[in-house]
Amino acid sequence: MARYGDIMKVPTTGASLQTGKQDKLTYAGEKASHTLAQTDKNRMEKYRSKINTVGAKYGIDPSLIAAIISRETRAGNCLQGGWGDGDNAWGLMQVDVNPNGGGHTKRGDWDSEEHLSQAAEILVHFIGRIRNKFPSWSAEQQLKGGIAAYNMGDGNVHSYDQVDANTTGRDYSNDVVARAQWYKNNAGF
Repeated sequence: MARYGDIMKVPTTGASLQTGKQDKLTYAGEKASHTLAQTDKNRMEKYRSKINTVGAKYGIDPSLIAAIISRETRAGNCLQGGWGDGDNAWGLMQVDVNPNGGGHTKRGDWDSEEHLSQAAEILVHFIGRIRNKFPSWSAEQQLKGGIAAYNMGDGNVHSYDQVDANTTGRDYSNDVVARAQWYKNNAGF
């Protein structure tokens, strides 16, 4: 069991129409997130053992790692030599290497266990920051806030009702949660 709340108990509204449009979807919400996750399912299989290992090591539900990989890089499909976001982010989980952003130094190959471990450490760090910032939130709320912070930093998370107000597409944590729930229910992560 994951240490950071139950991903299946996190409420979600899913992807925005803007996010769904990357696959020419004409709908939004959980259905869009589930469609996007399903599209990436076969590509995700090659990372399954690494995802499971890293999930167990850091107490993160493997379905959440798969969901972030799906959201960030479409299971590696949109990377150029391991890079994304205009060469500001590295690897499957898009570790921010921009000195004006996350300022991280890339670790490992773009699809390596070392990279996934680095990204998991960053996620755990942000969940901890949200726990400290919002101690009255439930574990599931803190998890969702930590997912949003993984995208835009904990300084951009101001309230649970507006957890995605500053995230990419204004839906990051909601989309990731919905994808994670799909991977848990339909892909055995």
